[in-house]
Amino acid sequence: MPERLDCSAVAAEAGLSDERMKALSAVAVQAARQGGHRLMEHFGKLTSIREKGRSGDLVTAADHAAEAEVLGVLSHLTPEIAILAEESGASDHIADLCWCVDPLDGTTNFAHSYPLFATSVGLVWRDQPVLGAISVPFLKELYWCCPGEGSFLNDQKIRVTECVSLDESLLVTGFAYDRREVLDNNYAEFAWMTHRTRGVRRGGAAAVDLAFVAAGRLDGYWERGLAPWDLAAGAALVQLAGGLVDDYRGEGFELGSGRILASGAQLHEPLKQELAKVSPIPPQHYGGNLDVGS
Repeated sequence: MPERLDCSAVAAEAGLSDERMKALSAVAVQAARQGGHRLMEHFGKLTSIREKGRSGDLVTAADHAAEAEVLGVLSHLTPEIAILAEESGASDHIADLCWCVDPLDGTTNFAHSYPLFATSVGLVWRDQPVLGAISVPFLKELYWCCPGEGSFLNDQKIRVTECVSLDESLLVTGFAYDRREVLDNNYAEFAWMTHRTRGVRRGGAAAVDLAFVAAGRLDGYWERGLAPWDLAAGAALVQLAGGLVDDYRGEGFELGSGRILASGAQLHEPLKQELAKVSPIPPQHYGGNLDVGS
């Protein structure tokens, strides 16, 4: 069974020296920063927005421009490392060591000039995060992390909160693009946790949500239906800021599962236990036309 995320252990398994990790962290920072700069060049100026397939899954010229910028940096500085990017997919083949890139996390926010969006660049080894960087350019914030160094917001070290009580916590979550198609859509969990905490926010960008947990602005985050590029950098950021990261159904952490629970250490088990009490709400109870199949 997969275990709770431990970036330092993953780095050791990958054979990455401290010097190599510092160098790769600097690459991630440069790539994320330049991607964020490119996003701001397009912010509020979009002329074309389209859906990629599923309802609500948008792509814009800014996604492609930022991805080209990020991939240019990574390909130039680390040509030996494979890349998995949201818009262009995999470069050649996916090796054990791989960059996971989301050039614009929060495209719907961006398309509506809502300021919570990010460029996320994470390094993974065999589908386990090692380090990464997240640029939240509208806020002029650059988050980054490296095993042995910790997690940072710009030049300041950050830590998760020490919140111990759910009724004193502020959480964040989200809803996947398939929320209209499946019963396991996080609606029930959202309602349940809203009544057991000070509140649950919906930011609309997983990378930003995870960055805010790492910085102690939020006490915890859970979500399902996510892609590896949504999670790679943010999961590492939380873990290296002193937090715990796993699958809130008790199955460890795997990027491919698309499911994550990230929080401060003392809140993690109470949060997991409370989420375990929730069953999805049958569609007849919320009046939807959800078709979940037979």
